[in-house]
Amino acid sequence: MKAFFLFSLLILNTLFSYSQAEVEILPPNYIRTIQLNGSAVAPGGDPIMLLGESLSLSFDDIIGDEADYYYIIEHYNYDWTPSQLSKSEYLLGFDDIRIFNYRNSLNTLQPYSHYELQIPNSDTGGFKVSGNYMIKIFNAERELVFSRKFIIYEPLAKVGATVRRSRDINFINEKQVLNFSITSSEFLLKNPAENVKVLLLQNHNFKTAIKGIKPQYTIGNELIYKYDDPTAFWGGNEYIQFDSKDLRATTGDINFVELEELYHHFLFTDFTRAFEPYTYNPDINGGFLVRSLYSTNPDIEAEYVWIHFQLENSRPLNGGQLHIYGKFNNFVLDETTRLNFNEETGFFEGVRLFKQGFYNYKYVLLNADGSLNEGFISGDFDETENDYQVVVYYRTPGARYDRVIGLGKASSLNISN
Repeated sequence: MKAFFLFSLLILNTLFSYSQAEVEILPPNYIRTIQLNGSAVAPGGDPIMLLGESLSLSFDDIIGDEADYYYIIEHYNYDWTPSQLSKSEYLLGFDDIRIFNYRNSLNTLQPYSHYELQIPNSDTGGFKVSGNYMIKIFNAERELVFSRKFIIYEPLAKVGATVRRSRDINFINEKQVLNFSITSSEFLLKNPAENVKVLLLQNHNFKTAIKGIKPQYTIGNELIYKYDDPTAFWGGNEYIQFDSKDLRATTGDINFVELEELYHHFLFTDFTRAFEPYTYNPDINGGFLVRSLYSTNPDIEAEYVWIHFQLENSRPLNGGQLHIYGKFNNFVLDETTRLNFNEETGFFEGVRLFKQGFYNYKYVLLNADGSLNEGFISGDFDETENDYQVVVYYRTPGARYDRVIGLGKASSLNISN
């Protein structure tokens, strides 16, 4: 009886661990400037790509010792639990292969090794099916170094999306509502309330995605989603930026420059914009571009620079923390993004290492309860230019995985009432 009990407990633990949702593993501090893209390269990376497109991953190891790294690719359901597919059912060729394409930095104060991976390659031929995927990078000791999510879709459904102002008078000037419809001419969407699922993204950010929205009603084979509050995003504000492409020059964003073991760029003091009128400022929606003014190959010739941030804020934080925020580290808040109050200057200050380039960023508040307030410093405005994506999943009755059958896009530049 005891042996049977232990065996049953082992089976239950195995099933529980197998059904848990997978989360991305954050890279250690020596892994920098991760970019994951499909064929259409976006500033800082776009984790959504068409089935048949190539996948590219690049990152830097600032230890610069030519370490060995290996990649593994896994397939997931809509809720990021592992799918029931075997590797041969979703992947052509093999993974668990060493990344052979790497180069050391050239003439830089900060040495680093730059790694690049392209799929398809001679070992991994590409992807057989659509769905949620995760690429995992391991070191020579088989320790997981970091992982990144990406999505592959098939163009089987037409997704029409529009951005509207909120119908709630309390948020009409602060929120943007995503309305959309899904139409499939390829096949009948059976039992859409259960089998069709959607993921709504603002500016490619998985951290603020909206999930679990069911169709409001159907007209023939068209699914209509015209909700207000369930599909509403805070409008936010345009990102601010700095450009460190010239190491020695000050700019409209960089106040002064110092050279120690590496270059240090001190940005001008930023101020709270939450109570200021909205001002349009063209941005790349939190993205970044690696570039260097005097190099022909910034991948290995761009320097790493210490960027110093300074923020004036008099509003109480109530136990929260202020952070810099953007795609430069996949919208992650950690100790490298935190700002601390400097009693001598009276400002919140922080410093972080960036590869030379053009970067968007904003300041956000991490509340004491762990929730995120993106508009605490920047404000929320319905006029803000944001990009939206609607990812459509469908599980055919009896299937063992969730397909991604369509992708819709919209911009709040065309916002309407």
